[in-house]
Amino acid sequence: MHALRIDPDTTVTDLTLTATDAQSAIHEHVGSDAVDQGVYHRQALLHIHGNGLKLGLPQNLAAWALASAWRGTPLYPLAGPIVVTGRTVSGDVTALDDDLVQHARVVAQTVRDTLSKWRARPPASNEAAVKELLAYAARDVASLPQ
Repeated sequence: MHALRIDPDTTVTDLTLTATDAQSAIHEHVGSDAVDQGVYHRQALLHIHGNGLKLGLPQNLAAWALASAWRGTPLYPLAGPIVVTGRTVSGDVTALDDDLVQHARVVAQTVRDTLSKWRARPPASNEAAVKELLAYAARDVASLPQ
């Protein structure tokens, strides 16, 4: 089944998970046996390191922007590598829909571009940065098929 790994450096990697060992592969890609599942879109699951923030893993702005855009509000910080899979109506892991793959890729590219621009012209505050990234991600998601 098709899934994605989003790394803190905004890299998005295609994954192919088999139904028989999807959970162990997710744990390996996230880097922990303590993996939380976040539902920010009705058709997707974000698999997040359960102790990533406490361990000081780098923040994952691309995954945060994507999840926040899907939810429509700024969320708590996400840290470390994150695996995104599809989600069935009953909540099981399944292949990620092509439209949601496109959401992840476009938002990650926008975050990459924005961080690059900020090196030359940093935002006025952390609050301004959050609002700017969220606005760009929301625009990206709204412009793509749902």
